[in-house]
Amino acid sequence: MAQDTLDLPLNFEFWLNKAVAWGQASTLESQQDVCLHLPQLQKFLQQIYETLKHMDFPVAIQRFPLIGQLLGRLCWNPFVTGYEENQKILMWCLCCLYCSEPQNPIELKANVWIRSLLCHLLSSSKLGLNEVGTVSQALGYTSPDYFPKLLKNMVLSLVTELRVNHLNGFSIQKIIPDKQIKAMSLLCVPLLTLPDILPLLEALLTYHGDEPKEILSSEFLESVNEAFVQKKIVLSESAVLCLWLRHLPSLEKATLHLFENLLSRQRNFPEEVECFIRDSLLPQAACHASIFRVVDEIFRNAVLETNGASEVLTIVQVFTRCFVEALQKDNEQLKFPLKSYFPYASSSLIMVLLQNPKDLPHGLWCQHLNCISEILKKIVEDQSIQSCGRLFEYWFSFVHFGEWADIAAEELLILRVESPAPLLWLLAFYYNPHDRNQERTLTMVDARKAHGYIMKLFSRTPLSVKDLQAVTALGCQSMEQLHGFGAGRAPRDQRKRPWIILCQERHQTEEHCAVQVALLKKEGF
Repeated sequence: MAQDTLDLPLNFEFWLNKAVAWGQASTLESQQDVCLHLPQLQKFLQQIYETLKHMDFPVAIQRFPLIGQLLGRLCWNPFVTGYEENQKILMWCLCCLYCSEPQNPIELKANVWIRSLLCHLLSSSKLGLNEVGTVSQALGYTSPDYFPKLLKNMVLSLVTELRVNHLNGFSIQKIIPDKQIKAMSLLCVPLLTLPDILPLLEALLTYHGDEPKEILSSEFLESVNEAFVQKKIVLSESAVLCLWLRHLPSLEKATLHLFENLLSRQRNFPEEVECFIRDSLLPQAACHASIFRVVDEIFRNAVLETNGASEVLTIVQVFTRCFVEALQKDNEQLKFPLKSYFPYASSSLIMVLLQNPKDLPHGLWCQHLNCISEILKKIVEDQSIQSCGRLFEYWFSFVHFGEWADIAAEELLILRVESPAPLLWLLAFYYNPHDRNQERTLTMVDARKAHGYIMKLFSRTPLSVKDLQAVTALGCQSMEQLHGFGAGRAPRDQRKRPWIILCQERHQTEEHCAVQVALLKKEGF
């Protein structure tokens, strides 16, 4: 091997002269000469690669000033690229020359040239029958047959080497240096939507190098995420999880894109909302506590900025339902403690809220709601946590599982609960979370009146106009306060202030929230 390395300059001149003489192997004489020298050429290219992979661009150019001419001519020779491992070795040589952080115009220009050359090697659409000539004919292939198979073989080879590289871990025998993996990721950007490239994308996303610093290009990560959320490519759940764990901006963009899609539709049925959310893979990825916390923070800011708009609350609740289902499917035993997902709420509260109503007999719903109400009431009336910010966090935890509030309303109005106070308190807290103790006491008085009037209506048959007028006059204000019993919410300017206080207490300004949910503002909330 040492002797081979010493002979490289002499061999380099020989093979450069051959490449110039061969051109694109358009004559019978040149084709015969190429075929005669292919085994020796492959050995030489392997030696070049083994030398280049230990050099950066300036050193490589100083050692081999005409390396670009040699590789460029060989890449355009279909006899050379069609022989065994030549195309893969040529690609690795080009990756060695690629500058992940170009420092001058020469390196920038070289990067552009390398990209175009690699696109030529990998993309079947840019190669036709005229370019491969008699090679494809001799193999019995037309260009649409030959080049897709060649691309698949190259991708398979690269994926295999990435996996071997990953298994070697910290071994000094790693096949691919980290800098070349970064260059490879960047060179995949223009090829993202090619179906045959997908295995390579997933292999790169699930690959981790030795250094704590990200080895994949940020442009690659952003482009993959953009193609995924736009439904231009389909990735496995594991690949998507790796993508969002590696690149936080991609996770934020995917979440905001989901909001934009759902809020831009004129009308969303619950089944459609659930379908959109599941297809986004966000609930599945949120089984990882770090991803759940980021998504939940965006939800929190959306709720604050829109002052609890019903559309936003629906998205939060449907997402939570999908997340819980994915969590139960993914883990028989939780990989992360509940506190990792809901750090601001007590574990006892989250445990009762996590109970799926479908898993309980209808006869036990009221008992379970009483339990939720008791836990929340004890927390809310605790004098040590009277700040709006703390109360908001407990309310927001309850909002995730808003289905229990709907069930509470049904229990009150349909089943005629004997002791309605706990359920009335639960609804009062759900729709008026910023009430202080005295205000909540008054709300409860009005709630009891509203509930009593409605129960009277149910008990009278037939109803008279006088009955309806009495309920309207005495219970209208109560029903407005209890949003679950009647229509109507306070005007926007009257409702906004309590939520802004919550923002400030959590050390977040209106401007910060606006940046987090800028897409929501476009919808007029």
